[in-house]
Amino acid sequence: MSIIDKYILKRYLSTFVVMLLMFIPIGIVIDVSEKVNRMLQNKVVFKAIAIYYFDFTIYFANLLFPIFLFLSVIWFTSKLANNTEIIAILSSGISFNRFLRPYIIGATTVSLFSLLMGFYLVPSASEGFNNFRYTYLRGNGLNEMRKSSDVFRQISDNEYIYVQNFNSKAGIAFKFTLAKFDKNNKMVFKIDADKIKYNPSSKNYTMFQYRKRTLGLLNDKLEKSPKRDTIFNFDLEDLAPTVYVAETLSFGELNKFIDRERQRGSSSINTYLVVLYKKYSIPVSAFILTIIAVAVSSMKRRGGMGMNLAIGIALAFIYIFFDKIFGVLAEKSSIPPLLAVWIPNIVFGILAIYLLRNAKR
Repeated sequence: MSIIDKYILKRYLSTFVVMLLMFIPIGIVIDVSEKVNRMLQNKVVFKAIAIYYFDFTIYFANLLFPIFLFLSVIWFTSKLANNTEIIAILSSGISFNRFLRPYIIGATTVSLFSLLMGFYLVPSASEGFNNFRYTYLRGNGLNEMRKSSDVFRQISDNEYIYVQNFNSKAGIAFKFTLAKFDKNNKMVFKIDADKIKYNPSSKNYTMFQYRKRTLGLLNDKLEKSPKRDTIFNFDLEDLAPTVYVAETLSFGELNKFIDRERQRGSSSINTYLVVLYKKYSIPVSAFILTIIAVAVSSMKRRGGMGMNLAIGIALAFIYIFFDKIFGVLAEKSSIPPLLAVWIPNIVFGILAIYLLRNAKR
């Protein structure tokens, strides 16, 4: 690695770290000012608040790292251009592609770090951040943590359950139905109960106003009981996982969870797939945004660094807009999640190629 490579790479990484250290405390201050009243009302202890802001730091650093990286590259590259350092480097016979090499090395370093964070560190931070937010900072947060009405799940290859309402705190589900089918998709039996309650001590379930209909060739068999204890091969927590459950799982756990939810016919499968695909797309965006930032800021402009930063901020907001819009479309529409998650990178990748060609000229 040459002196120029070390010089640019050092500026690349140090400016990125400084950008994070500058903006994250600002984000924490703004968050505290908005939510301090809710924390005081709920009498949250200082230790819980400290843990929350530690998780907050990791969560938002990972979420916004492409934008911080983008702005930091524009910042220090514009300084190089204004000091005519880039002109001196290119005048020495170094090609623009060779000039880009330390930037690509820096993007690779940041991307690998982001990938490992997304796989292992961010899920834990996301769980702590969201648990605190739903517990203390939202008016009806505990009830919003889970889908609590009209829950339908497939618990095995031929068994399906449905509950009209679900109370996770009490471990009670109302208007419970379990139906089992044979290989020909004909119903074998159906169980109904007005209420089902999980008993933690005995690890079983109590059904109230139990009714079971077993279908026969000539006659159906009916069973009724005001109360019936039984064991099921599902957990009440599985009926309604937290709305942010995918964000709290490590890479291996997330893949297993998605496979299980797909077998169960979960209506939220696209939401979980968006979380999975973003674990790959966010690190890749570091390369694309780095190339765009260098192409935009490597030439001197009349407006100086201010003009480059203005262009960079505008592009950053457009990227965020694309990322949010297509993420929501993947969850709420028929657009394939993989395509929706990667559209921002595809669009900005094309823009990066175009800007890079112009910068070389």
